[in-house]
Amino acid sequence: MLQNIAIGQYVPGTSFLHRADPRSKMLFIILFAILVFLANNVITYAILIAFTVMTVMLSRLSLAYILKSLRPVWILVLFTVILHVLITKGGEVYFQWGWFSIEEKGVTQAIFISLRVSLLVLVSSLLTLTTSPIDLTEGLERLLGPFGRIGVPVHEIALMMSIALRFIPTLMEETDKIIKAQTARGANFTSGNLIRRAQNLIPIVIPLFISAFRRAEELALAMEARGYRGGVGRTRLRTLTMSWRDGSIALAACVLLLVIGWWRT
Repeated sequence: MLQNIAIGQYVPGTSFLHRADPRSKMLFIILFAILVFLANNVITYAILIAFTVMTVMLSRLSLAYILKSLRPVWILVLFTVILHVLITKGGEVYFQWGWFSIEEKGVTQAIFISLRVSLLVLVSSLLTLTTSPIDLTEGLERLLGPFGRIGVPVHEIALMMSIALRFIPTLMEETDKIIKAQTARGANFTSGNLIRRAQNLIPIVIPLFISAFRRAEELALAMEARGYRGGVGRTRLRTLTMSWRDGSIALAACVLLLVIGWWRT
């Protein structure tokens, strides 16, 4: 199960994206998410797909490994496709059987929505894959810095978000261990009706919750033992600085914005 989850994991490297400032990467992802929802035709989606492939190449990570991050959302994508095919009507009728019909607008909308979800998950996974937990926390804190002037606990929020992301692979690994342990004891998670399968999940959910709370308590004790007292008065071992890589990312974002805006109908 852990091998099927790429979100939340960090792969050390020296690629262009690894060396870029985390703030520029996070701002680019926000802009990319906006552009994904602005795209509304074949050309704009083709541009986004090509740009995404180029971004993956800059990370120097295996495309097959990154595509594993899409596996957890396959069910969501499939449900979205079926929903739009059944509900959205309009255009040429591809198939008709009584009240049931598959029409051009429904198929087009299903494809576009599935591409949106896939592109967002894929590009978002690159953030954690190419950014260390320390840099991720520092970048979030620096971006949210202006809100600290009005009393928002910026450092604590950034730390919680970073820990939450990094706990994803840890919890997946723990779930995998629990499933294997329960299977060795004779548990069956693949047979029976829907209610029976839901009942079979209880031996997984309860130990997982207990393990998660135990890990959270151990982390809190470790932070207290090391003198953690929040963001007040904290110093930094290294300071984030912008470089030509971040300028290149900003330029690419502007070009992408102009191109999508030009070809958008």
